[in-house]
Amino acid sequence: MSERIPLAGVIGSPIAHSKSPKLQNYWLSRYGIEGYYIPMDISQSDLAEVLRMLPRQGFVGVNVTIPHKEAALSLADTVTDRAALIGAANTLTFGADGKIIADNTDGYGFLENLRQNGGDWDPSSGPAAVLGAGGASRAVISALLDAGAPEIRLANRTKARAEALRQDFGSRVEVYDWVQTGAMLEGVATLVNTTSLGMTGKAELKISLENLPTSALVNDIVYSPLMTPLLTEAQARGNTVVDGLGMLLYQATPGFERWFGQKPEVDETTRLLVLGE
Repeated sequence: MSERIPLAGVIGSPIAHSKSPKLQNYWLSRYGIEGYYIPMDISQSDLAEVLRMLPRQGFVGVNVTIPHKEAALSLADTVTDRAALIGAANTLTFGADGKIIADNTDGYGFLENLRQNGGDWDPSSGPAAVLGAGGASRAVISALLDAGAPEIRLANRTKARAEALRQDFGSRVEVYDWVQTGAMLEGVATLVNTTSLGMTGKAELKISLENLPTSALVNDIVYSPLMTPLLTEAQARGNTVVDGLGMLLYQATPGFERWFGQKPEVDETTRLLVLGE
């Protein structure tokens, strides 16, 4: 009876929109695990104090979202190699001694989504084209390089940000001007949009797919709408397409397993639950 019920949660500001509590509490219920996962709206000025206090309150870990991913990395006692390379943390695990272990599972979630839903997709079969140079792009590029992509062709509306990523990731990343996005698709095996263009309420992603091989896999990491205009156009021309919801689901599995001791399954029931259907 003296065992503490494990607690976990997600920290951000704002946080009310997060789908993580619905997902993680579904898994807790599904596997009969006594535990709780709660959303926590924490200001940047309170973050350090809160993170040091949570282990003493019975928390075994937390997910971290905007705007705290970079700060959480700097506050951790131990940082995984992939989190250090990406420059941000989205999953924190608290040791029995209260020490904070920071990881970034976005790249893992991205790859698992494509491996599970992309048919016979092989990242090593040709260059990958990546649109965008934000935090999500760093995770995607890191994952693709680790998975064997021979080359990353990167384009961003602000070219300097793309050049900064090339400095960090090396010569396998080649930067293109945003106006060259159509030309850079020639011969690619994978196309990934990491920008918010095409997302509900955002500007349209204007890119010609004329040079994209129909054998290429196309992925949009946003999931609102689930089938973005990019995915709709790519599917119509015969490309295999993968929506962004799986990345959200799979990036959550390593944290759940570490905190609660059970690797959760991502299946159609899980997808429909998170979509609210």
